[in-house]
Amino acid sequence: MEALGRLTLSWIANAIALVIVGALFSGINFDGAGSLLAAAALVGVLNTILKPVLKAITFPFAVITLGIVWYLVAMAMLGLTALLIGGFHINSFWSLVEGTFVIWLVNLVLDVVPGPWRGTRRD
Repeated sequence: MEALGRLTLSWIANAIALVIVGALFSGINFDGAGSLLAAAALVGVLNTILKPVLKAITFPFAVITLGIVWYLVAMAMLGLTALLIGGFHINSFWSLVEGTFVIWLVNLVLDVVPGPWRGTRRD
């Protein structure tokens, strides 16, 4: 699949995951569709560029913690998105923890369910 198509599917999948998280947790919300789409795009960019770098840097800690530190990296990506996108709000640490878990779960389902989105996720 062409790179643009994969990027578009990843963006849509991120938007779906963020909509689910926003619906499930009152501590995570968007000011509108524009904020949602901007957050989905930024999550995709961060997960493609910054997250692999952070995972490489934290690899020794991942070995020691049996991978738990990589959950913290995923939390950092979502938290950074909330800091950079003005209309995307995460109101508490526990909302961040829960939202990160649900996004991970949605991404896992999207990677398992057959369809064009398979392999477009960066977790």
